[in-house]
Amino acid sequence: MTDPATTSALLPPAAGEGSARLWRGYFALCVLCWLLYAMAGTEWDRGAWRLWDGIYEATFNLGPPIVLGALVLPWVRWLQRRWGDSIATVAWHIVGAIAFVVAWQLIDFVVAWSLFGADHATATFQQRVLWRAMWGVFAYFALVSGFASSLHARRAQRVAIAAARAEAALVRAELANISGKLNPHFLFNTLNSLLILTRKDPAAAEQALLRFSRMMRYVLDTTRSATDRVALEDELSFVRDYLALESLRLGTRLKVDWQIDPATLGDEIPPLTLQPLVENSIVHGIAPQIAGGTVRIESRRRADPEALALTVRDDGAGCRWPPAPGSAGGVGLSALRRRFELDFDGSAQLQVRSAPGAGFQVEILIPIG
Repeated sequence: MTDPATTSALLPPAAGEGSARLWRGYFALCVLCWLLYAMAGTEWDRGAWRLWDGIYEATFNLGPPIVLGALVLPWVRWLQRRWGDSIATVAWHIVGAIAFVVAWQLIDFVVAWSLFGADHATATFQQRVLWRAMWGVFAYFALVSGFASSLHARRAQRVAIAAARAEAALVRAELANISGKLNPHFLFNTLNSLLILTRKDPAAAEQALLRFSRMMRYVLDTTRSATDRVALEDELSFVRDYLALESLRLGTRLKVDWQIDPATLGDEIPPLTLQPLVENSIVHGIAPQIAGGTVRIESRRRADPEALALTVRDDGAGCRWPPAPGSAGGVGLSALRRRFELDFDGSAQLQVRSAPGAGFQVEILIPIG
């Protein structure tokens, strides 16, 4: 069962969208540098006409590296794909820095020639060649560092998202196997009980069949539906039908204590959350005892932090908890814990309390809002 909103949130951004965001950032940074350079080069106390000098200097000095910088991104991307982080990449970046400096000098020379003539262009080149070379190397490696860091960050994000999607798929597969279907022993026992009941009390058998049909419909709907949440009231109705059918087998040995806060009935929880816990209590806590026992199901609101608290508790034999490494830890507990961590960004909790002779209790805290 997959939530489209969750799936879309886990999908990595499209390549075009990521590149567009990177180009917008580069453009914004270039505009900021150009504005700062123009303002720094303007002598405000000598008349507004000096503003045009600042604009000219900013455009003439920063225009070429800004244009050339746009070529650095595809160059860095190609080097990362071709050579990765090898020594060859360093050698190629040295070549790239030299080409960047030469191209900057050439653009300066051509622009100066076209605007002011050959003599001015030659004199300007001789005066600024060393300064342009140093700043060209600095600008090249600054651009390389920025683009490489952005590309590495995007790659790390894609890897993290892929891992999260794989984890989500694994957890959903486990939950489908654990709570997406009813225990075959329960189905077998229920059908046998219904068969016997049809001979003794046809009216009661009809009511039991209706409960069984509602349970099957709930399981099918939650398995096929695109939502990952159901109202607590619906989940409790499902559990009530389950307990009523289990009572056909256990009779008065099964007692249920409902402590449900009406204010919580509209709260949403992942489907098929409570039934595996109730089943654990019946199978391991109530059924093995000759005198049976009581299952207590409780829902309440907690204020700090605001959360829905769900508790399933039995007065069975209990066990040592946490269990020894390698021993069974209860049907669905580990998968449910991972499900809440995935669905609620780690803010949901599943707590287990048990000891020999002290019964078994599971409490789930689900954040509200």
